[in-house]
Amino acid sequence: MSESTITVKGQTTVPQPIRDAMHTQPGSRLTWNLMPDGAVIVRAKTKSVLDLVGMLKAPPGKKVSIEDMNPWR
Repeated sequence: MSESTITVKGQTTVPQPIRDAMHTQPGSRLTWNLMPDGAVIVRAKTKSVLDLVGMLKAPPGKKVSIEDMNPWR
């Protein structure tokens, strides 16, 4: 188990084994989520939504118009 201390300025150092497992580097951003049971989930924000561009390809021959996608018709 890794451990760190919070300074009087509210800062802490993420232990090296955790940084390695999260594939972070200097400048990496972390997101903190407080769960209803009091648990804290910390995730490395290593990707932008723009990194997902082009990941999915439409099946050939299957085209849907914007009107058909609109749920309010």
